[in-house]
Amino acid sequence: MKFIYSIVCCFLFQTAFAQDYSDKITLVIHGGAGTITRANMTPEKEKAYREALNTALQKGYAILKKGGTSLQAVEAAIMVMEDSPLFNAGKGAVFTNEGKNELDAAIMEGNTLKAGAIAGVTTIKNPIRGAIAVMEKSPHVLMAGKGADQFAKEQGLEIVDPAYFYTEARFKALQKAKEQEKIELDHSENKKEIKKAPKTGYSKDEDLIFTEGKKFGTVGCVALDKFGNLTAGTSTGGMTNKKYGRVGDAPIIGAGTYANNTTCAVSATGHGEFFIRSVVAYDISSLMEYKGLTVKEAADEVVMKKLVERGGEGGVIALDRNGNIAMPFNSEGMYRGFIKSDGKGEVMIYKDEK
Repeated sequence: MKFIYSIVCCFLFQTAFAQDYSDKITLVIHGGAGTITRANMTPEKEKAYREALNTALQKGYAILKKGGTSLQAVEAAIMVMEDSPLFNAGKGAVFTNEGKNELDAAIMEGNTLKAGAIAGVTTIKNPIRGAIAVMEKSPHVLMAGKGADQFAKEQGLEIVDPAYFYTEARFKALQKAKEQEKIELDHSENKKEIKKAPKTGYSKDEDLIFTEGKKFGTVGCVALDKFGNLTAGTSTGGMTNKKYGRVGDAPIIGAGTYANNTTCAVSATGHGEFFIRSVVAYDISSLMEYKGLTVKEAADEVVMKKLVERGGEGGVIALDRNGNIAMPFNSEGMYRGFIKSDGKGEVMIYKDEK
């Protein structure tokens, strides 16, 4: 009887003194990094991106404000960007050399260190949901290709015909890449932009993204909920004209995605091969854990120093358990934004926006 009484008292004590993080809830997003400059941006294009990013922020924030989990908020915010053809994820995914859309995504919880990821899927409408299903409904961390698509279908996720992901602008970008015999990343544009895409009947949003050059367009989100738990998620369509089943850093836990309540949550965007070799997301966490750096100091150290020295281009969003954020990038710009517990936030695109 005394033993049971002790357990009950211990539970009540922990519950009474459990810290409430309601005044620290925070959500941060990115929509890709690259050569994003005012010179290459029309007013219409800038407005479209800012509106899409703000919608993603508000969707995730609404969940956190109502007491929802960081996992739910990250899922909601990323789905907004996956459903928009402005980003290289979901509906706006780029094409492989074979003319397919192959999608990658990952999710990780900072409280449990559980993670899930998918790579090279072609029929899951919202890849981030596929990654969550792997984490919650399987004993695995990473599933790829047809097996991952089949698993998602068995879990009741929304499955679409691969044609759903087709956008004329992305397909034309593939043709151009093939002509030039190169692989392209998303959001790094040449200095000279195609001012208007050929009029072939596709949507206004698709017209806005029709530009020349290499690009990084991965989308991601990190969030802190009222329970003090962090979550990180990332989703991408990969590289235009990629071959041989190439997989980037987004679904690689520790490279493009990582979360740990004792340190931070990180989502990256950039040239995946460099982020994988540098284990970017985990390196940021490790610098905080072992060297005592702040989230900003650690993120700057990895993105602005280590990556630059190794020739890697891109950026990250990072968030610690106290609601401190970092959004460093070594490219010309990065689509990004944040929102805090008071509902105040900001969407940014260019390097000079702080």
